[in-house]
Amino acid sequence: MSWFRRINFLAICLCFGVVVLGAFVRLSHAGLGCPDWPGCYGHIGVPLEAHDVAKAEQNFPQRPVEAHKAWKEMIHRYFASTLGLLIVALAFMSLKLRRQGAPGVLPWVLVALVIFQGLLGMWTVTELLKPLIVTAHLIGGMSTLSLLVWLWLASGRPAVADAEPARHRSERQLAIELQRTPAQEGPKPLPLPPSRLRRYALGALLLVCVQIFLGGWTSTNYSALACPDLPTCHGKWLPELDVPTAFTLWHGLGIDYEHGILDARARVTIHFFHRVGAVVVTVALLLLGWFLWRRGEFPIWRGYGVAVVAALALQVSIGLSVVKLQLPLGLATAHNAGAAILLLTLVSLNFFAWKARR
Repeated sequence: MSWFRRINFLAICLCFGVVVLGAFVRLSHAGLGCPDWPGCYGHIGVPLEAHDVAKAEQNFPQRPVEAHKAWKEMIHRYFASTLGLLIVALAFMSLKLRRQGAPGVLPWVLVALVIFQGLLGMWTVTELLKPLIVTAHLIGGMSTLSLLVWLWLASGRPAVADAEPARHRSERQLAIELQRTPAQEGPKPLPLPPSRLRRYALGALLLVCVQIFLGGWTSTNYSALACPDLPTCHGKWLPELDVPTAFTLWHGLGIDYEHGILDARARVTIHFFHRVGAVVVTVALLLLGWFLWRRGEFPIWRGYGVAVVAALALQVSIGLSVVKLQLPLGLATAHNAGAAILLLTLVSLNFFAWKARR
């Protein structure tokens, strides 16, 4: 099991890198740096020799070779392929380690997910950066990262018994015991009810998932700078919107979506909804952090309250800076990394909340 967890942890680190690198490739307009898949202009690597470049441009006249973009795309593919091999290795290792506590189903779910991710990567190129496919590819990457973290937690023996001090007592019994507490000892807070914790943690996780979709939709439709001012959008609190066009998921095949196809009002709509989502998520996570801090009787919940608020503060500050500084590549990429950190914080919180319920 020690090697299983080591490989699992390596896969987590690699997957985080793949997610961030994928954002970097997309944001640096290198998503079509290699117009074919899985190779690059028919090569395992990027064609560099003059005759190889000439042949590549003859075969793909609409896509001249740009080595700096092609290398970004291919490095991303190399890392993603390595991640796939690690996940397959974990799945086969889990077959022999079932008696030692290795999860049996989750590793194979990850194998299926990473195969589908490979197909989405292929369709991203062959369908010319179709926003629905690129956004689904982002969500698939975040899902893979989340499940790898869940697998790592599930394969260990985390000390979650203290997460629910009343696991063998009902909430009514706890209330009766607290009423019997002598006055001189002062009032004691009720332990965190597991059912409420699960609802709040799961609700926060779902809100963040929706916001990640809105962020991906904003990026893939090139709408990140559609509202260049803060906190208003083009000087208005409520700009003119075109919701049906902005959230039409399917525009047909054979369209080159590089640099986007939507008009200015549709892009403003997408950006505006992403901002509204950010406000909703911020309020919800601040309330969750306060709830964990005030109602948690044990350090594990207070710790997660601090972690949730800290990850939120990091992500909000990066997002505001992205707009204020007009989308610098480094900060825009860090915004994706911040989303992954926030997501993993909530995934971990949900793991312990659900584990404590058992």
